[in-house]
Amino acid sequence: MDIRRLSPELSVSPQIRAEDVRAIAEAGYRTLICNRPDGEGNDQPLFREIAERAREQGLEAHYLPVESGKVTDEQAREFGALLARAPKPVLAWCRTGTRSTTLWALSQAQAGALSLPQIVEQASQAGYDLQGVVRRIANGGRTALDTVDARHDVVIVGGGAAGIAVASSLLARAPSLDIAIIDPADVHYYQPGWTLVGAGVFDPRTTARTMASVLPRGVHWIKAAVAAFEPEQDLVILDGCRVVAYQQLVVCPGLKLDWHAIEGLPGTLGRHRVTSNYRYDLAPYTWQLVRELRGGRAVFTQPPMPIKCAGAPQKAMYLSADHWRRSGVLRDIDIQFCTAGAVLFGVPDYVPALMEYVQAYGIHLDFGETLVAVDGPARKAVFNAAQPDGSSREVVREFDLLHVVPPQKAPDFIRVSPLADATGWLDLDPATLRHKRYANIFGLGDVGNTSNAKTAAAARKQAPVVAHNVLAARGAVRGEAHYDGYGSCPLTVERGRIVLAEFLYGGKLAPSFPSWLIDGRRPSRLAWYLKERILPPLYWQAMLKGREWMAQPELVA
Repeated sequence: MDIRRLSPELSVSPQIRAEDVRAIAEAGYRTLICNRPDGEGNDQPLFREIAERAREQGLEAHYLPVESGKVTDEQAREFGALLARAPKPVLAWCRTGTRSTTLWALSQAQAGALSLPQIVEQASQAGYDLQGVVRRIANGGRTALDTVDARHDVVIVGGGAAGIAVASSLLARAPSLDIAIIDPADVHYYQPGWTLVGAGVFDPRTTARTMASVLPRGVHWIKAAVAAFEPEQDLVILDGCRVVAYQQLVVCPGLKLDWHAIEGLPGTLGRHRVTSNYRYDLAPYTWQLVRELRGGRAVFTQPPMPIKCAGAPQKAMYLSADHWRRSGVLRDIDIQFCTAGAVLFGVPDYVPALMEYVQAYGIHLDFGETLVAVDGPARKAVFNAAQPDGSSREVVREFDLLHVVPPQKAPDFIRVSPLADATGWLDLDPATLRHKRYANIFGLGDVGNTSNAKTAAAARKQAPVVAHNVLAARGAVRGEAHYDGYGSCPLTVERGRIVLAEFLYGGKLAPSFPSWLIDGRRPSRLAWYLKERILPPLYWQAMLKGREWMAQPELVA
């Protein structure tokens, strides 16, 4: 924990976890206030989990969520009123502590309890820069865009796989380039490994490294969240009202897991035998439930597209079924795959091999079914099932294990920005990955509206394309790089065998290896070895380091 004192009555902190609550209570705190909306991060515990632990320790817990960079005067008044009546001392938290500090600063200014210099001094002593907030107060509640806090040649929004890969590719081509990465996270995750964590193959700790350790040397790390974009002025507005200017902007913040879109899910996730490999701390719970299940019904869900790694919902199912087969209990387990889609996999060439495993494991396929509600204590899942005539009906399934994949969408600050298309995704040219309306803005990774699969393999091929085209926009290189839509999905159909799906835009097959070595349409032991042993070091030591093995971009004169 990194608790920082703003006043005798209030301290703030970055994200806390349920296991921290006992120490917080022992430190004398009596009230907790959460200012971070659920679902912002893949490793973020839900407020419900912390609130339950708080009640056990005799603490009050309040939920006052605020979108990053969207602190309103009304929310500040509500925070001030809550702070006034709550048992003290109070600990408030968000992702980094900035939102909580901003709420406190605005509430103090509204009440006239502290002068602006006093607010700035107390926040500074706690390690938070509120100069941007002060400018906002002085500017009548609006962010002042005439004062820029930092300027860089290239600003990259997002320090995930896509952001770090494109920064490394840029530096490999232009080492003197002034690059900044904006990301508030302390930890970087190898998310493709979470499927294997949920199957007991990987230790979850091997999928996590500190952000500081993976950022390219020489890149400026702006540890903050993005609030808004001002593309007409080449500006990014940060949480805390700070302003960053760029010459070229690369946008790749990933996507948002919308746990709250499924009624009842936030209150039961991580207990009552409800789990998901899409969260770092829940993938081990998946493996626990798989080991414990000796009979009953196991339900695996897949929401409407787009989602990241469209094969991941199936991977969890196949690996679980394989464990039950090896344990001799498969015949006692009813496995159901409930998918909102109309087909098992979007590229038809790989479906025959997958269907062999579906039949071997005795899996029931339920197409056109979308999970809409979960009753954890009753162990019931409610689905909206599409009918051939266009209507729908409600289907209720009891379960003994429920693996949920949540609906997914672009982050809030993207969806409401000028950079989004009509559906909320980053509006990109599918070949150049340049923004369709702003010539000095590019994008890649899961946030884009391009039709490729949202996988790390896609980001690995996109990064060199964006790097080249950014430098071309700066006049440093010639030609235009094109992305062909490459994506890869290693479908783990059993422990030791993988169907290695590789394809381009339109579902055209794009194998990286000759068929005599790895035929992606058939389960392969060598493909498993690639997934388990080769891809993790390739990710850490090649993709994130700007080494573009088998990822050189196609150039068009």
